[in-house]
Amino acid sequence: MSTYKKEVGTAVQNFAGDYTGAVQGQLWYNSTAGSFQFRSVTTTGSWATGGALNTARFRLGGVGIQTAALAFGGQTPANTAATESYDGSAWTEVNDLNTARSALGDAGTSTSALGFSGPPGSTPVQNESWNGTCWSEVADVNAFRGDPGGAGSDNTSALMFGGTVPTGPETSALTESWNGTSWTEVADLNIARGNQAGTGKLNTAALCVGGSGDPDGTEQWNGTCWTTLANINSGRVNLAAAGTYTSAIVFGGAEDIALTEVWNGTSWTEQGDLAQGGKNIGGAGADNTSGLAFGGQTAPGAAYGDTEEWTGAGSPVTETITTS
Repeated sequence: MSTYKKEVGTAVQNFAGDYTGAVQGQLWYNSTAGSFQFRSVTTTGSWATGGALNTARFRLGGVGIQTAALAFGGQTPANTAATESYDGSAWTEVNDLNTARSALGDAGTSTSALGFSGPPGSTPVQNESWNGTCWSEVADVNAFRGDPGGAGSDNTSALMFGGTVPTGPETSALTESWNGTSWTEVADLNIARGNQAGTGKLNTAALCVGGSGDPDGTEQWNGTCWTTLANINSGRVNLAAAGTYTSAIVFGGAEDIALTEVWNGTSWTEQGDLAQGGKNIGGAGADNTSGLAFGGQTAPGAAYGDTEEWTGAGSPVTETITTS
């Protein structure tokens, strides 16, 4: 008689819970759940429910990865300074921004971040630095823009691009680079845009997608200039993004838009929708296999507080074998 040990060369291993070291196709027995489980990979990306924000809001900043993210600022609909940290399951309130604001740009990680610019007000060019515990005011951006795109590795290295302006042309093509001390204007976007999505883990490698002025467009920053690449499938504004300039996702864009598109460095592919459509959503994530969507606007003036977690195609997942 054929057995697992005879076919594979070893008996089924017993674990009290998930076997985190399992490889694709490996089988084990979960003694806690009382069931056989195996490791497979997803064939298409999908969203699952995560822990809700303590303060529902939209037009907020967001940085980090799915298991270690930071949400800050936004509208409730009043501007808020609230900052929250995500550990992969729940949000915890931490120290507030010094100035309540929304429509700000963002860059960095959950322990080292920047929140810059924002809507017209008393300090529209303000820049704040997060050290994992508190926010400190640092050098202002050179030119105000609301809803700018942002990218960067930490609070010493960031990029700000595009955005809306209160006077003159509605949208901006300006790009500024942060070195930890000051902002320097660098090469402009090819097309001025506002309310676009921005993402990237370095100030020398960023992605700018959609937005008013070019709702279908994608531009990629290489540290020197912007290059126009493949369009997204569904043009939109007020969308969110997460990941790197070669591996990213974009999602949302309007109260009734739940579309998610995956970027592989060359082209966009539509995959699983958000459970709830929305615009001005916060985003975080390592790449196109692991992302986070939080907050947003689901109707005019309505703030949303839910969180959704993205698992992309090719990601390892644990499945349970039903024997009854």
